[in-house]
Amino acid sequence: MNRRLDRTGSIAGALLIAALAACASKPRVISPIPDTETAKPQFAEAAKYNVELGIAYLQRGDLALAQDKLQRALKESPHDPTVHSALALLDERLGEVDEADREFHTALRLAPSDPDVSNNYAVYLCRTQRVDEGVQRLIATARDPLYATPEAAYTNAAVCLHTVHRDAEAELDLQRALALRPGFAEAVFQLASLEMEHGKLGDARRRIDRYLDTYAATADLLALGVRVAHALGDPVAEQRYEQRLRVDFPDSPQTHALTSPSPNPG
Repeated sequence: MNRRLDRTGSIAGALLIAALAACASKPRVISPIPDTETAKPQFAEAAKYNVELGIAYLQRGDLALAQDKLQRALKESPHDPTVHSALALLDERLGEVDEADREFHTALRLAPSDPDVSNNYAVYLCRTQRVDEGVQRLIATARDPLYATPEAAYTNAAVCLHTVHRDAEAELDLQRALALRPGFAEAVFQLASLEMEHGKLGDARRRIDRYLDTYAATADLLALGVRVAHALGDPVAEQRYEQRLRVDFPDSPQTHALTSPSPNPG
């Protein structure tokens, strides 16, 4: 279950502000920017576009281009908390933790009541081993009536808690996520993974099957089903999960992992 926190963030995404990841098909021509405290609408729009590009490059691992786009966004809209949140993510990738902290604090100062900014910062805290503070913020975000995906914040809190082996608390937060949205695949995956880790193989399998009977399958859950069935010594179920994974997600990393050669023990 020690997987990246951002899968649930702005799915929640959180981690890379996935809501901003969609990019336009053509570059825009940006006019010179006046020196003003508040960005004019056209510059705010240009900043939003450059943040989208910057996040897309960041996700691809092209840090130089990400930095270029985010610096442009900063010039266009210096008081936009989303710009500072994105710069914080870039600084973190560059290993500049102090700079990332400063950018997140700037974003929080500019938007102290924005649950999305708080959620992104909380996920960052968890990734930098500040678990108590991160979980506290995530739970507060989940309880914020303005936050659209509280199930994601609870799931992020659970993943964060699991990194320090606080699994009983993690399970409670995953149950809270599923009480809000029973079809939230990431919470189902994380809870079934936790059950498998603790030897509750039957519970994990039943949880996976209940989900697959009702909701659209995910590659993660089918791959987990393969592992659970194998651990239970049920080759028929293992083959059933594997076949569905190959058919529904032929190009997924999970499917490719099924055919990856095993390391040579010799």
